[in-house]
Amino acid sequence: MLEEAQTFLDLAREGEEVDSELAESVQKLQEQAERVELDALLNGEHDGSNAILEVHSGAGGTESQDWAGMLLRMYQRWAERRGFKVDVLDIQVGDEAGIKSATLTIQGINVYGYLRVERGVHRLVRISPFDAQARRHTSFASIKVLPEVDDATAVEIDEKELRVDTYRASGAGGQHVNKTESAVRLTHHPSGIVVTCQNERSQHRNKDVAMKILRSKLVELAEREAEERMEQEVGETKSIEWGSQIRSYVLAPYRMVKDHRTSFEVGDADRVLDGDIDGFIRSALTHRAEAANPGAREPS
Repeated sequence: MLEEAQTFLDLAREGEEVDSELAESVQKLQEQAERVELDALLNGEHDGSNAILEVHSGAGGTESQDWAGMLLRMYQRWAERRGFKVDVLDIQVGDEAGIKSATLTIQGINVYGYLRVERGVHRLVRISPFDAQARRHTSFASIKVLPEVDDATAVEIDEKELRVDTYRASGAGGQHVNKTESAVRLTHHPSGIVVTCQNERSQHRNKDVAMKILRSKLVELAEREAEERMEQEVGETKSIEWGSQIRSYVLAPYRMVKDHRTSFEVGDADRVLDGDIDGFIRSALTHRAEAANPGAREPS
């Protein structure tokens, strides 16, 4: 690709009208270089895995639930841009708009490695569409990211330490979903972890999916307890409120998205909310790599 760009540059210098071809060639080269550079920063044990992503609305009712729905769409659009497969495992719809929470799997190469830097609280500032007086509101939602662990032997779960509850699913899904107790809630007593799944038609399938999520959560918990570097990466569990956010999305009085860990910012907030978050992922991964190795030079 570099040789191709150089050829177009030489032709341009000779007076040939290849400006558009040169610009396109340089852009492709830059994008490819950034992808290679990004992948080089992924060196964690589970970075190559699929990811389980959870979105949770914060306090604030409809405002935060609508914001959580916007974040869910942002990550779905990001996955679509990259050609990843997305499956929604569980979703709790909001009272008037948006969602209370959602759990989805995103399948593809290095998905967990990319998305693990998205963990944390995300803050939205905008003129509320739900406020008749058109006042500015601040909303919060949190993102959790887990590596998908398919191997049941990766972590042992004692059935005696597990409580299994079944209930009728809520929301869309048809008569079969809503009339049978197909939804499953797992409570792991030693860790206090609670997992729910209701989007599959059968109780058996919902339990299988919930067990997969539980294994992933236990793997993450074990990593955080065993390694200080994982504790630094995951960060403290914070409440979904002011002062704990990793990123702010401002839609009024100006438009900007800024990551508070790296100071990376983008003025086109609509593009970011439409799934273009690679710049934030790249800057966060680079920032983390530099923190782990202070003597390393930042990639150009």
